[in-house]
This record gives sequence, structure tokens and C-alpha cells, in this order.
Amino acid sequence: TGGARAVPGRWHLGTRSDRRCQGGARAVPLAVPRSLPSCGVQRMVPPVSVTAALSPQAAAQERLLVRGGGGGGAGAAPTATPADRLLIVPANSPLEYPAQGVEVRPLQTVLVPGEGARGERGEGARVNLTASLGTLAVAAEVEGVALRGEGQPHLSLAAAHLDHLNRQLQFVTYTNTQFHPDTADIVQFSTDGHSAAFAIRIRHPPTPRLPCSVGAQWYNISALVTVATKTFLRYDKLRGLIASIRRFYPSVTIVVADDSQRPEPLSGPHLEHYLMPFGKGWFAGRNLAVSQVTTKYVLWVDDDFIFTPRTRLEKLVDVLERTSLDLVGGAVREITGYTTTYRQRLSVRGGGAGGDCLRTRPGFHHRLAGFPACVVTDGVVNFFLARTDKVRQVGFDPRLRRVAHLEFFIDGLGVLHVGSCEDVVVDHASKLALPWRRSEGERQYNRYRYPAARDDSLRLKQRLFFFKNRFKCMAGD
Repeated sequence: TGGARAVPGRWHLGTRSDRRCQGGARAVPLAVPRSLPSCGVQRMVPPVSVTAALSPQAAAQERLLVRGGGGGGAGAAPTATPADRLLIVPANSPLEYPAQGVEVRPLQTVLVPGEGARGERGEGARVNLTASLGTLAVAAEVEGVALRGEGQPHLSLAAAHLDHLNRQLQFVTYTNTQFHPDTADIVQFSTDGHSAAFAIRIRHPPTPRLPCSVGAQWYNISALVTVATKTFLRYDKLRGLIASIRRFYPSVTIVVADDSQRPEPLSGPHLEHYLMPFGKGWFAGRNLAVSQVTTKYVLWVDDDFIFTPRTRLEKLVDVLERTSLDLVGGAVREITGYTTTYRQRLSVRGGGAGGDCLRTRPGFHHRLAGFPACVVTDGVVNFFLARTDKVRQVGFDPRLRRVAHLEFFIDGLGVLHVGSCEDVVVDHASKLALPWRRSEGERQYNRYRYPAARDDSLRLKQRLFFFKNRFKCMAGD
């Protein structure tokens, strides 16, 4: 192969005493920067071929990696997924290139691995590379290779010997020049009669989430969880909820969003009471409550729930700490003894120019590995623990004022990874009361909570539902 020589302002090829990248049975010398720090080369998961990545052994390794075996300690949030794996496409065409896994920070430079051309040894070849959001160059020059367009979006490389060309392709670099916090540049790679394209992901890497101690008995719930609720007129129910929470979690923070007409004072340690304009609405209140959460997780509850010994938040925290789920629901027990998880499977089918079709079905997709009482699904009951940042990412549409629930999970399709555990249960305060024994507050609440079929709020809900999501039909089992 051609020898690499140092170029001013570039990298030079290391000697045998330099660090080497162990790749199978042979060691490949690394290019060592003269003026750039070693962190200039972006971290990538070790490369594998597409064939190897599809093997059962590779799948098993990925499962171990996702479960926290990648050096982050037991219980750590996943740091790599199969989507981050660097895949090298073998030369079923003459071109070899990285199918995925190349990543660069905005306005930074990365060495592009895995590029190559195949053909008869000793033959000459020419390849072209074209980027759209950055420029291409080389970190070191190989003798016998002609370069054209260095530092430009289009780079051309030609050599009389294929080995020299492939050696030069090992030193191709990409520099992002158009800032975007999270995007990708599709690089065109071509030779005579053949072309291909691959993506270089451009983003700031996500901020790591430090793991908590493994084992449900060790979780500090007060430091990890905030309880959030929305109330309207039902202060007797709300005070019952707060008292039951304090029985089991005396120092956990409780956030209450309140749009009652005549607010009543609420006081107590670790209690935050936020007032809203009268009748501002159910989803607007949920947004307000979640906006004030400062912990990693938020537990959503209705204001008429009651905590019991079966309301073990440690179990829900353990699920989120040890899986890739973003949200996990529990179960709600009625005074009659009936318990519901309200598990819903949601799917959207393309419907052409007129809109798409939503299908809702009770049930779940599959059991959650490692948690026998838990499943993976798409929608759950109004008792769930979730990653605060993911709930904020989806948000609650404030136009839905009086009746809404599944809309949040529909908006979260493709964003939220949802689960449900039937062994964490909260009680539902009794709604069984004779009409003449209801207070004026209860009667007023029911007028708002259960509007008539022709009420404008329900018609608005339907119009908004179908227009915003571009649905033309909805079906359910």
C-alpha cells in the first residue's frame, strides 16, 4: 500500500509504537493528530458488517448493551442502541461505506470510517464524495493519490493503484459547516457506473442521565418523583388524596394545578398550589402542573385517588430505571373491587389524500422482560409514572378543556415508549352517592365533567381530534 506522509496542519501516520486499533487478527495503525486533541474524533460503537449485525449472537450482545452492560454501571440508562451501531456495507457493489453510526457534533470534524472501493488489484480508480451540510478533506495524504476539492463540499480522489486509493479513503474527514442541533447530512459516494449514499448524523449528544442505585428498596422517591394533579371544585377529594400520599411518602413534592371558581387554601410541607383562571381546563392544568416539576420523574394522579399499601412507587421507578420505557402506568381499583389498567393499542393506517385512520384496541403488545406483572402497550389509565422531559416533549393540548385522555397518547405515538404494570394499584374514591346527598360543589363539578351530548365542548373535541391529527376515520374493538 502507499505510504502516508505528514501534511502541515494535518495528521501524520503513527509509528509501530503508537496506539493501534485492534480489529480482529491484525492491528491497523491509527492516524495521530499533531494539533487536534484526541477527542476530535467522535466516539462510535465498534463497527460490524451488516451480515454480522443480523446474527443471533449480535442480537444477544445488543440486548446486554441496552440493559446497561456497556460500562455505565448496573441500572444505567441505555447509552447505545442498535440504531447507534456502525454498520459497514460490504461491497456487493464496488463501493464500501458506513451505512449508519457516523456522528459528529455541530460545526466539528469527524473521520469517516469504512469507505473503500473494490476491483482488480493493481487497477486504477476514481471516486467522488459530495456533502450538502459540510465539507470534505483528508487528514493525511497517501502518495500516488490525486486529490481535488479539498475543503469543499465535493471531493474527488484518483489513483493508479486501487490499494493506494483505499488507503487514502481511510483518512477522509467530514466537517459540518451549517449549524443544526440535530440533523443529518446525506453524503453521495460514487465511482464510474456506481453510486451510493450514507448519512452522517449531526447533533449534540444527549446529556447522560446518571443511574440510581439498583433495587427498589434503595430508591429515594422524594428526590426522584413529583406527584402532579389537576383539581376543580373537589377539595374534599383532593385533601383525601394528599393525606393518603403523606401516609406513605411524607416528603415527596405534590404539585396541584387549580382552576376552581373560588379557590380554597391548601397548605402543608412539600405542597405547591398553582391557581389558574376559572375553567381554564383539564389539559391546560396538566401542562401547568408538569411545568413545575423539577425531578426526573412525574407521577400523574387524579384528584380523587387514594394511596394504599399497594401503591408502591418504588416498583414503577424500578421499571423506568431498568428498561427503555418512558412511561409506565399502574392500575386503578374502584370501590366495587373492579380494577382497570385501561391498556390500549394504537395504530394509524394511511388513508390517502383524505386523511388517515386511527384504530384503538384494548390490550398490549407483549410482556415486559424481567417484570412479570408488566406489559408494553400504547395507552394507559390516568395513573402513571413518566420521564418528565418526555411528558413535556409531547405536552397536553390546552384546547381540550373538559373531557380528554387518549389524545395525549395519540400525540405521543412515535415519541413515548409506554408500559403498564398491574401490581401497582391506587384506589379510586367512591362516586356512589344519592343525588339528594351531593353537595353543591359536586353537582357543579358533574355539570362540567359530564357535558350533554350536544355540548359545544364535545363537538370541539371531535373537530380538533380529526383535524389536528389528519384523521378521516376512527375504529375500535
